[in-house]
Amino acid sequence: MLERLKTLYELQLVDDQLDELEELRGDLPSAVQELESKINAIKSDISQKEQEQKEALTKREENETESEKLKSNQKKFKSQLYSVRNNKEYDALTKEIDHSDEIVTRLVAENDALADQSKKLSTQIEDLSPLLVDLEKELEEKNADLGEIIKANEKEEAKLREARAKIEVKAKKPDLSAYLRIRKAKKGKAVASLKRSACSGCHNIVPAQRQLELRRNSKLFFCEYCGRILVSSEIAEFFE
Repeated sequence: MLERLKTLYELQLVDDQLDELEELRGDLPSAVQELESKINAIKSDISQKEQEQKEALTKREENETESEKLKSNQKKFKSQLYSVRNNKEYDALTKEIDHSDEIVTRLVAENDALADQSKKLSTQIEDLSPLLVDLEKELEEKNADLGEIIKANEKEEAKLREARAKIEVKAKKPDLSAYLRIRKAKKGKAVASLKRSACSGCHNIVPAQRQLELRRNSKLFFCEYCGRILVSSEIAEFFE
């Protein structure tokens, strides 16, 4: 059991160092992520508006083709008015002409509305484009800053991650599962040691009986106040 406890404490020490390297990056990773989300949203918005413009243009072309066809039929119907033989034929032709007029008028109105929509979409795209350029420039700068920080620490980080992988392999699955769960809940600090009769994580006094049990290094104990894995001071001193 002693080796299991040492493994968890050693894993925490390495993770502490990795966390420190992560802190050097400040809010750059989250800022980069936020910028990327904004850029993707704007690009998606522009793409959608361009697709709407394309669909509007296609519809306008279809309407114009239909209008030309109807106008051609109207000319044919009007020419036939001079050769009708009775009122029934005359009424039928005028009805077709009037119906064609209604459809042409509707198609023209629809095309005017589509043209206005396309113009409005163009304005919106023009407004978004400079914003997209600015955000992409800002993203490039922040990525450059983040890249410099990562590059400055990449050797140390690689060394720590290699060491961490070796330690993690030694950990028992239940121990590692508890460690990762607590680490996530406690924002990094999953293992604490007994220091001056208190938990080094939350600084609450550990009961005397529990202190004795901890010194035996025979079981996995959790702080009754903060829930962290608690190890004896002897284990902590071993790594100093």
